[in-house]
Parts: sequence; structure tokens; C-alpha cells
Amino acid sequence: MSDRVFNVLFLCTGNTARSILAEKILSRDGAGKFRAFSAGSHPKGAVNPFALKVLESYNYPAEGARSKSWDEFTQPEAQVMDFVFTVCDNAAGEACPLWPGQPMTAHWGIEDPAAVEGNDLEKERAFVTAFRYLKNRISAFAALPVKSLDRLTLQKDLDAIGRLEGATREQAKPDVA
Repeated sequence: MSDRVFNVLFLCTGNTARSILAEKILSRDGAGKFRAFSAGSHPKGAVNPFALKVLESYNYPAEGARSKSWDEFTQPEAQVMDFVFTVCDNAAGEACPLWPGQPMTAHWGIEDPAAVEGNDLEKERAFVTAFRYLKNRISAFAALPVKSLDRLTLQKDLDAIGRLEGATREQAKPDVA
């Protein structure tokens, strides 16, 4: 059995909230099996403070979190990704770069907690909800026997994870024969 560690990239437009949460959740929960990264198509350059607060409140290390461009992961010297997941509908609708290594992809969209208006308690509640939805998806993903599944079966499983509670849009339904 291989001790291979799989590289996973979470994408969002601004790379300030959902993709950061997902990166940090998988970094801890998938340690030894997955190496997590995040990026944005139009990074804002700073991580949302509520994302950091929620990570810390659930004892997830937030150090090293930074808002960065997906261009970092298209360079020849970049890590080759095995999986690329979009976590916002905007990023899913954009023309993504060609990722070296032809990674498996899926859309796991959830509502943007950074878009919530209101007082700090309401904003933090939105981040807690996003954290919970992402943690559920990542737990399901980390439990998959990734090393032993064929690509078609794995793609079906990844798409099904994207349809879990909190999905922002209906995923394409597979053809049924």
C-alpha cells in the first residue's frame, strides 16, 4: 500500500473565507493523507477575521493562512494537484487555469459567509455555518478510499459530496440509463 499524500486545492473568488476554512479543516483532519491549499481567482489579499476566529474557536490552527492567487498553483515549480474543489459559485463559473497533472475536480459551493450583513454575532454565525458545511464535506471526502477507487467512481462520489446539505446550487445530475 502506498503512503502517497494527495494534494488538494480549494478555490474561491476572493480566497478570504470558504477556501481558507476548507484548507485549514483538511490540513488538520486529513493530516498524513492529504496536503491542503487554497487560492482565489481574484484574491482580496487578506483573510477575513471571522474565518480566523471560527477556526481558532474549533481548535483548528489558522497560522499561515493567506489570501493568494490561483496563479501560484499554475507555475511549473508548483505542487501538482490531485484534486481541485471550487467552494463558491462564482469561481465554479469562471474559466479556470489548466492545472498540471489533470486533477479530479468538483464543485462544493456553499453560501458566502463574508457576504452576510448585520452585527458581529450574525456574521460569526454565518462563518460557523460555513465551517460546519465544509467540515461535513471534507469528512466525507477524507473517508473515501481514494487510493482504491477508479476515476469514474471517485468523480461520482466527489459530485455527491457537493450536493450535501448547504449546497448553493443544484449540481448536474448524472445520466441514468
